Amino acid sequence: MSSTASYPIAPLPFTAVTIDDAFWSPRIETNRTVTVPYDFAKCEETGRIANFARAAGRQEGAHEGIFFNDSDVFKVIEGAAYSLMLHPDGALDAYLDQLIDVIGAAQEADGYLYTARTIAERNATPEALPPDREGAVRWSNLKVSHELYNVGHLYEAAAAHFQATGKRTLLQIALKNADHIDSVFGPGRLRAVPGHQEIEIGLVKLFLVTGEERYLTLASFFLDERGRADGHELYGAYAQDHLPVVEQQTATGHAVRAGYMYTAMADVAALTGQQPYIDAIDRIWEDVVNSKLYLTGGIGARHEGEAFGEAYELPNRTAYNETCAAIANVFWNQRLFQLHGHARYIDVLERSLYNGFLSGVDFSGDRFFYVNPLEFDGTYSFNRDDSRERLPWFNCSCCPTNVVRLFPSLGGYLYAQQGQKLFVNLFVASHATTQIDGHTVRIAQQTHYPWEGTVQIRVDPDVAARFTLCLRIPGWAQEEPLPGLLYRFSSSEPTQPVLTVNGRPEPIQIQNGYALLERLWQPGDVVELLLPLPVRCVETHEAVVENRNSVAVTRGPLVYCLEGIDNQGRACGRSLAADAVFDSSWRPDLLQGVVTVHARSGLEELIFVPYYAWGHRGTGEMAVWLQR
Repeated sequence: MSSTASYPIAPLPFTAVTIDDAFWSPRIETNRTVTVPYDFAKCEETGRIANFARAAGRQEGAHEGIFFNDSDVFKVIEGAAYSLMLHPDGALDAYLDQLIDVIGAAQEADGYLYTARTIAERNATPEALPPDREGAVRWSNLKVSHELYNVGHLYEAAAAHFQATGKRTLLQIALKNADHIDSVFGPGRLRAVPGHQEIEIGLVKLFLVTGEERYLTLASFFLDERGRADGHELYGAYAQDHLPVVEQQTATGHAVRAGYMYTAMADVAALTGQQPYIDAIDRIWEDVVNSKLYLTGGIGARHEGEAFGEAYELPNRTAYNETCAAIANVFWNQRLFQLHGHARYIDVLERSLYNGFLSGVDFSGDRFFYVNPLEFDGTYSFNRDDSRERLPWFNCSCCPTNVVRLFPSLGGYLYAQQGQKLFVNLFVASHATTQIDGHTVRIAQQTHYPWEGTVQIRVDPDVAARFTLCLRIPGWAQEEPLPGLLYRFSSSEPTQPVLTVNGRPEPIQIQNGYALLERLWQPGDVVELLLPLPVRCVETHEAVVENRNSVAVTRGPLVYCLEGIDNQGRACGRSLAADAVFDSSWRPDLLQGVVTVHARSGLEELIFVPYYAWGHRGTGEMAVWLQR
């Protein structure tokens, strides 16, 4: 397989972007100073790191915890490496060196790395490996074992660590493992696929770092073998292994596995030009936005199998909406934007980011939701490990170790470039530098988004330069709560975005969701975009049975909810009067500073807070959808 292609649109790397934003900067800093060291400490406390020492023969004892716990360590390393790129930290760098040394020692001579099996074999107790879980021998139970999933996260961590430090220590471990897997799997060799997708994304990252096309070919092989019964016993729709990937029509099965697979399909298609991959993920995306996407940007309706449901199956109280799935949804929609250049993918990404993802981690950075429902009656134990609140850790802690990757890399989602087009996708106070036609161009945003809708953008080419600035005009500012037919605003609003350049009004000409400003830019030019932020009520497609005759409250990209603590202890079963009048107010003293929404009708007042902030004031009722 030869690769000369790439994504048509390239995001500006997050290392070229500096975020200085009242909303996001505190969360990114908490991730750096609290969540990263906290997650490493929990990995030590729960034996995840000791497993590598035991596999290396440096400690005695059996494998501790779940057989895919290796992946948690790799994810935290990846997040730590991203953090190092933005904020050099000698102590963290040294800690990673020590940890990587242990991981390298745990790797077997041929490159195999899977501590559950290595420990059992080192202890001469291979019978401790249940054949229906890890499998009796290597690769014998890929449906369950996570042998390939784990090392996918190793590859992502290795690429990040190499880029952050220039050190090849972890990269060499990853390459040795990938070379071993490449010698085992492929045409004429073992034709099997991982039960949980992820290695495909990691292999693409190894290819991008090394230029070694065998890794890209192997990623494509694992995708192409899915759904093909002549190579392995099919795992079924739960693992997206019921049909060849290019024939799949709808989103089905485990939502995180699916999101990772669709992300990998986009990556491989961009690098190899395989249009059938793109056609398939485009079809599946349409299925999601038209019948399976929560208003919060969450995906995965069912607790059973952490899975997508049928079309329009979007329960509120029993919604799963795993935090990892929201992250996967961000990854996937970013890739679709890079392929197609349409703002609707960023609309989904933004909704997932501010709502489906951000609700998953406490302000403190050390408590987490695995599950993110849209209603809580105060008693149902919706969260993982039979809990009704954010927990400090889980037996399966994929979500706490996943959030550390997204926060420091957020800058990579703000801007993108295609030739002479410079895209502004997310509204976050920041500045960035890029090259356009040999000219250095600096761009800086000032905004109090999402609380205020004014975005000021200073454009600073080193000399006068002609190019096109593409400003995303969110769908919610164009009478579309989200792409697709699932959601609509209850009433139309006459307000329109306003655009000026150097104080002079500019007509907004929208193409693919972007206002295009093509001009000869002078150093110091200032663009101002005003996005009105009225409170809007949203309705669902009538086929969503649970939401019939119900509305949800939104303001800009944020979904709002009722919490009992603000509303006489009650949130569930509340009604919103048809004549309710809305207003909003800034509350710096509440939930680290939020805009609250008030709905008044007669003597009744309902108080709404942003969904991402719920559950920070004790265990009490919460509801997003209210009866009319």
